[in-house]
Amino acid sequence: MKFTKMHGAGNDYVYVDGFRETVANPKQLAIRVSDRHKGIGSDGLVLILPSETCDFQMRMFNADGSEAQMCGNASRCVAKYVYDNGLTQKTTITLETKAGVKILELFPVNGKIEKVKVDMGEPVLSTKCIPVIWNNEKLIDETIDFQPEKLALTAVSMGNPHVVIFMDNIAGLEIEKIGRKIEIHSMFPEKTNVEFVEIINPSLAKMRVWERGSGETQACGTGACASLVAAVLNHLLERKAVIQLLGGDLELEWNAETNHVLMTGPAVTVFEGEIEV
Repeated sequence: MKFTKMHGAGNDYVYVDGFRETVANPKQLAIRVSDRHKGIGSDGLVLILPSETCDFQMRMFNADGSEAQMCGNASRCVAKYVYDNGLTQKTTITLETKAGVKILELFPVNGKIEKVKVDMGEPVLSTKCIPVIWNNEKLIDETIDFQPEKLALTAVSMGNPHVVIFMDNIAGLEIEKIGRKIEIHSMFPEKTNVEFVEIINPSLAKMRVWERGSGETQACGTGACASLVAAVLNHLLERKAVIQLLGGDLELEWNAETNHVLMTGPAVTVFEGEIEV
C-alpha cells in the first residue's frame, strides 16, 4: 500500500489515497503506522476518499485507532494532496468530514500548495452538544477541581470537543500529568481535547495541546480555533489573532458577521513510501 506522510504545523499524519488503495481495517492500520518506533510515526491515519456530496471525503483515525470527527491541520494536507497529485484543479474545494462539510481555499505556488485556508464553521458552546456534563448551558471560565490542580475551563466544540485553559509559562507545563487526567474526566462523556494557552498580546498567543486519543501533538487546528473562540469569550484575544504551536503558526479569525472560524496555515509533504498490509 502506498502512503504519503504529511504535516500541518507539525501535526503529522499518514495519508492514504482511497481512490487507489483499499484499507480494510483503518483502526488497526492507524495504530500500526502511528508507532514512532516500529511504524511510520504519526499522530494518526487519514483516508482521502470519494464523496457523493462533496469534492472529497476525509476520514481520520487517532494514534490509538479511535476515529475523530475532524482535524483542521489534516484537512489542509488533504487539500494539498489532491491538488498536487492532480485529483483536482480547483482552488476552492468542499470536504466531507464527520463534523460536516468544510470549504477549503488553496493557495498554489509554482503549481504546488503551500498554504490553505479552511472555513471551520461555527463554534458550538452548548454543553449538551459539545458534550460536557454541566449544569449550565455554557461552560466559560469555570473552575474545576482536578485534584490537586484547580483549573478554569472554557468548553468549545469545533466539530470535536475541546476545553481551553489559560495560564502563564506553558513551556514548563507537565502536560502528560494533567492532559490525560482532563481528557478522560467523567464530565466529558466522549473524552476531550485539552488546550493550554498563554496570551502574549491581544493578537498573539502560544498553545500546547493534549489530543484525545493521541496525547501531546505539535499542533491541533480545531484546538487552535477553539482557543481563539475561548480567548475572545474571556476578553483575552481579538477576533483575528495568530496562535503559535510547537510545530508552527496558525492565522485565525472568528468572523463576527458569519460566526464562522477561519484558519490559515501550512501544508507540507514529508515523504512518500509503501508498506505491506
